[in-house]
Amino acid sequence: MRTRAPQPRRFTSRAVVLSLVLLVLLLAYAYPVRVYLAQQAEIAALEESQERQAAKVAEMQARAKKWDDPEYVISQARQRLHMVLPGEKPYVVVDPANKAEADPDDVPGAPKPPRPWYGKLWSSVEAADKQ
Repeated sequence: MRTRAPQPRRFTSRAVVLSLVLLVLLLAYAYPVRVYLAQQAEIAALEESQERQAAKVAEMQARAKKWDDPEYVISQARQRLHMVLPGEKPYVVVDPANKAEADPDDVPGAPKPPRPWYGKLWSSVEAADKQ
């Protein structure tokens, strides 16, 4: 009668110890890797922000440099302030099709809408606080 050969165990004690050591190493390196990736993402975001700010500074410098040109200053004075050079006759073209609607609240002397009760209450508290 034949006897069966003993079956080898699936996991030897060495394999279990090795797997535990590998698991501990994996857990030990997980946090630093996560921190490293977060720092890389933050660096990328800061570099992008710096590029946007540099572009904005360059655009503002270009706008400021325009003011060194006398022709630009004259054109802005004409456009914004309706100024003219001596000897010129100013005129304004009124186009009824482009009539801007005036806000009734912006018209001087227009009646103001009534304030809510809590606005009146707060103004009375402020007035009582003044000496």
